[in-house]
Amino acid sequence: MSMFESLSRYGVAIRIAHDRRKSIRALNSLPANVQKDIGWPASPPTDPQAALVALLLGTSR
Repeated sequence: MSMFESLSRYGVAIRIAHDRRKSIRALNSLPANVQKDIGWPASPPTDPQAALVALLLGTSR
């Protein structure tokens, strides 16, 4: 396996992870009643880790 194949695989993995995180942020930003309707587990508003992630990530790019 060449170095470029390895780099390509890492690039694909990073892109997939980025897309997944972006989708999760979009679903978490929906109103609670919409999240409930689609079966998305609503994140608790008092979760300190969720608050920290929201603070660090801010709005989606």
